[in-house]
Amino acid sequence: MSDFQFKEGTKIEISAEDDGFRGAWFSGTVIKPPAKRGKRKVVFVEYDKLVSEQKESKRLRETIDLVQIRPIPPRESTREFQLSEEVDANYNDGWWEGVVTEVLEGCRYSVYFRSSGEQLEFGAADLRLHREWDNGKWVPPTEEEKEVSLVAVRDSSIVVDSNKDTGTKTFSKGSLVEVSSDEDGFQGAWFSAMVVDRIGEDKFLVEYKDLRTEDDKEFVKEQVDDLHIRPSPPEMSKAGKFKLYEEVDALYNDGWWVGVISKILSRSNYLVYFKGTNEELQFKQSDLRPHQEWIDGKWVRASEALNLSG
Repeated sequence: MSDFQFKEGTKIEISAEDDGFRGAWFSGTVIKPPAKRGKRKVVFVEYDKLVSEQKESKRLRETIDLVQIRPIPPRESTREFQLSEEVDANYNDGWWEGVVTEVLEGCRYSVYFRSSGEQLEFGAADLRLHREWDNGKWVPPTEEEKEVSLVAVRDSSIVVDSNKDTGTKTFSKGSLVEVSSDEDGFQGAWFSAMVVDRIGEDKFLVEYKDLRTEDDKEFVKEQVDDLHIRPSPPEMSKAGKFKLYEEVDALYNDGWWVGVISKILSRSNYLVYFKGTNEELQFKQSDLRPHQEWIDGKWVRASEALNLSG
């Protein structure tokens, strides 16, 4: 999810890293929007129900990593849960992931929590279908979203050319783009930016979306030539999981870096291998996207790009 959606006052859910709380999500509010702190991107939040240890009359506020927050999940107004269905249960001021082990009378259910080994009973009002925030979408979608998702999945199977900018000369002020760099340590990465102005025939002044000046007062602006700029790739629906050895872009250090899925882990996590640095790092599915190449004014998926170059 893009940072601009987490503005001041946005209602969110927050994951905890402390022992005994991992796997739970707590409702809260963004107090200060995301900002860069060193190599990390952090956000200042306030919890709805957790209180400060120093003053129990005050809600807990803290600075956490941006990856620890997500929007409030959608929830069906009425739903009957099924045996073995994954759910979130409203318990101890948060939502905890579990699985339905028994359907009881009166719309009540037994839920088993793998993290603690406990089995507890809940009413339907305190349960919701478990969903993951995956690449800017909720998986599985709500019933209302399913039709839209099916269309998006169908459209993602073809060569994408949804951007009207079919060449660099069409970039105008305000165009959303990605910019590459030839500097050591940044080669192969693409950084989100916006065109501020066009300079001559083949150069543009851009402002980066995530890279800030050393004093952290504003976003970096610089001139780039037409060999290092391209339109922002269209969003491609990824309702399913990535496959082993699939080529992807990973969101890391404020840019998108091309890599290969080297191992599929649990809970929509993956190991990604980067050939350029010989590194292997772990990513959530929400921080990955299918790799695409900008070729002859069209977006082409990675496998098709190999065919074109062969």
